[in-house]
Amino acid sequence: MADYAPRMRRSPIATGTALALGSALAFGASTPLVQHFGRGAGPFTTAALLYGGAAAVSARPGPPRGTPLRRRDAPRLAVVTLLGAVAAPMALAWGLQRTSGVIASLMLNVEALFTVLLARWLWREPIGPRVAMALAAMLVGGALLVAGGHAASVEIGWGALAVTAATFAWAADNVIGRPLADCDPTQVVFAKGLLGAAASFAIGRSLGETWPAARAAISLAACGAIGYGVSLQLYLRAQRLVGAARTGSVFSAAPFLGAALAWALGERPAGASTILGGLLCAIGVLLHLTEAHEHEHSHEAVEHEHSHRHDDGHHDHHHDPLPRGEHSHRHRHEPISHVHAHGPDLHHRHGH
Repeated sequence: MADYAPRMRRSPIATGTALALGSALAFGASTPLVQHFGRGAGPFTTAALLYGGAAAVSARPGPPRGTPLRRRDAPRLAVVTLLGAVAAPMALAWGLQRTSGVIASLMLNVEALFTVLLARWLWREPIGPRVAMALAAMLVGGALLVAGGHAASVEIGWGALAVTAATFAWAADNVIGRPLADCDPTQVVFAKGLLGAAASFAIGRSLGETWPAARAAISLAACGAIGYGVSLQLYLRAQRLVGAARTGSVFSAAPFLGAALAWALGERPAGASTILGGLLCAIGVLLHLTEAHEHEHSHEAVEHEHSHRHDDGHHDHHHDPLPRGEHSHRHRHEPISHVHAHGPDLHHRHGH
């Protein structure tokens, strides 16, 4: 059995968690701002501006930093664009115009619940006792948030349900698009943002939606650049390291920042059900963040291409000179058995 620890520069779980938290912070701050600047704008128009900003911040010349998008990725990219860059932001924008900013922000926690369940169903990612407890807490917390919205008014309740629909669409986007995490994240975000913005803009114009004032439009595009463009790039890099379920779980920190910002912007105080629901969601996030996964496992011989480093304990093939940082090319792995902390990344999708 090989000794993994001396060869590893940093824990992939710690790195993936840090990237997912950065993604969460960027996205969480954008939600109440989208509500603030999107007043009066149509939901598809809002989605177009958000993902237009995401595409703009991801446009850069030069060679790809990682495995480039390929022709065979086009069908998957089309599906995740429809889910994550058209349906989800449209549902979120519609819901934000009808519900409390605090409730809407906290409702985004439900995305982690959907992501973990879908990742288990589609990719067989493991769900241990701690994750199961986290899911239960998030499920009850989400139900309380929706119930609290309905208690306030029917319109707020429908808005909360629309935000829930957005989280399901984003969760499906996360899970179906997991193989795209092995590609250059800026290419993925640029293509997804450009296609999503074009589709949403076309639908919005055909429905005669109102275009916001110049200042609001620029502000929404800026929200999209940070909260969707930069956030999604970080999310894809995290997903590459720790899988769809764990990235989605850590991403659940985003709603709490959004709720805090909504309060700072003058949102009315939350009711008892909202506070209890948010507390249960926070417990779910804490359970996810403190999860550890380490055991002896074996890797079979494999030859493939993906973005990788030479300080992660799995890539010791020869280079002359040795590249620094991430790079992508076809390479071969020899059989090996070892013990180390890991998530369900490209090299750790074994059964349990």
